[in-house]
Amino acid sequence: MKAQKVILVTLASAVVGAALGILFAPQKGKKTRKKIAKKGNEYIDGFEEKFNEFVDMASEKFENLKEEAAKMAKNKKEDAEDVLEESKK
Repeated sequence: MKAQKVILVTLASAVVGAALGILFAPQKGKKTRKKIAKKGNEYIDGFEEKFNEFVDMASEKFENLKEEAAKMAKNKKEDAEDVLEESKK
């Protein structure tokens, strides 16, 4: 978790630095606002893409775990039935 926090703080610092660089650039306000909006949209698109990848990966892992749990439950049920049959004999 500590490494994740460091990465998150680093990324947040880069975003703040980029925004401050754009704000203090010697351009007209209209151009600066357009740049900020464009960068914001780029970050949102990138975040959306990463989020969708994460959701897909998490869904796939969940499905795999669900299938594995079902197999384990079936095997244990069969084992219990075998033990029950053996105890009847």
